[in-house]
Amino acid sequence: MPVSIAEKLKQKLEQEILMFNLKPGERLDETKLAERYGTSRTPVREALRHLAAEGFVCIRAHRGAIVAGLSIAELVDMFEMMAVYEGVCARLATARASPEEMAQIMDAHECCRLASEADDYDGYCFANARFHDAFYRASHNSQLIKQTVATRNRLGTYRRFQHRRNHRLRDSYREHDVVVCAVRKGDAGEADHHMREHIAAQSTHVTSLVARLPAEYFAEPARNQALNALSRPGTHSFPAAALAFE
Repeated sequence: MPVSIAEKLKQKLEQEILMFNLKPGERLDETKLAERYGTSRTPVREALRHLAAEGFVCIRAHRGAIVAGLSIAELVDMFEMMAVYEGVCARLATARASPEEMAQIMDAHECCRLASEADDYDGYCFANARFHDAFYRASHNSQLIKQTVATRNRLGTYRRFQHRRNHRLRDSYREHDVVVCAVRKGDAGEADHHMREHIAAQSTHVTSLVARLPAEYFAEPARNQALNALSRPGTHSFPAAALAFE
């Protein structure tokens, strides 16, 4: 089935947002976008509506569309949900992965090992994406995959601000290895637990992320409103681990 012009525009704009070429708060002018992509305003308007439905864009009455920012509470909530989704993917993959899918998990894991030992940051990012994607596919749950990928993508802009921490490649690989050991044993509950622990890696915290980001990246004007989101029981120490290799 052919992809519509609006869908193609939506995909391009989403990628621009995820790569941070379009920043939170930036105005999305329909006329300029139509000129940029060589189309009319109608598919641009439709693409923006779809992006708004997925939370990437905010359409304001009589003021046009802007790239959406997350509130601190939303950011915390999404990182918490990412840990849950990834854990369930690991649980289901342990029980459902075909031999071919298990081989793909192991191959991606080996690529992570090689990249970590070589201190190859870019190579590790690519191998890590393969590793987690292999778990998603092996879960054989289309709705879970959809929600997991959507959440990961929505957090993409914020992940780019995580600093490259010393030894994080090796730490991440070791966390992967614990998950893989559980999968090999066929222990779905343990795989779930360790994948959640991996997403909640100890050294990356929401508070450190907030401290590094300009205020305009967030939907709320005052950064100190983060205290409201981080004061919930069990939240103040929750790591925003999906920012780096999780």
